[in-house]
Amino acid sequence: MEAPTDEQLLADYLDGNDAAFELLVRRHIRELHQFVLRFTNDAPTADDVVQETLLQVHSSAGSFDPKRRLKPWLFTIAANKARDQLRRRSRRREVPIDAPMGKDDSSRQRFLELFEAAGAAPDEDLLVEEKRRLVKRVVDEMPTKLSEVLILAYYHRFPYREIGEIIGVPLGTVKSRLHAAVAWFGEHYRLAVADLEREKSQS
Repeated sequence: MEAPTDEQLLADYLDGNDAAFELLVRRHIRELHQFVLRFTNDAPTADDVVQETLLQVHSSAGSFDPKRRLKPWLFTIAANKARDQLRRRSRRREVPIDAPMGKDDSSRQRFLELFEAAGAAPDEDLLVEEKRRLVKRVVDEMPTKLSEVLILAYYHRFPYREIGEIIGVPLGTVKSRLHAAVAWFGEHYRLAVADLEREKSQS
């Protein structure tokens, strides 16, 4: 027997099946929390945002268009809630995701390679762990409008069209922001590496 789709679960919930909503939450809460945590870089804030998101889904379930996919709608709510939290804290922080990080295609270091290092297990060799920390630091410092498209495209593998739905911008803007994000990351990652090498040489 095939598992019910997200959309079917929401319809069942609207028909009075509370267990359907619980299953929907269990299905998505881990990935949703990871997304918000990467967006806010603060675990208590991420917990609050996820809670607010689920409350919003609960209260707005009747307004959902069943002809659409539910997951982008869910992430749209989470992204909006996360932005609200970041604003309250007064804190700022068509291009393939494996594009070269330099301003021209001659750059040998590719963005995807570094993000793969960022997802590596902490018990792997020291060089990979060092790269992971640097990647996280650079992404944390990235302007929100750039980091959010990067996180949705790489970590959560949303298609460009759905990224546009989630953050509320046209498809062309998603592509241009990804291009800008990769370039921003490349420049600041190289600066971070240079700073680290300078610190090592002085120690």
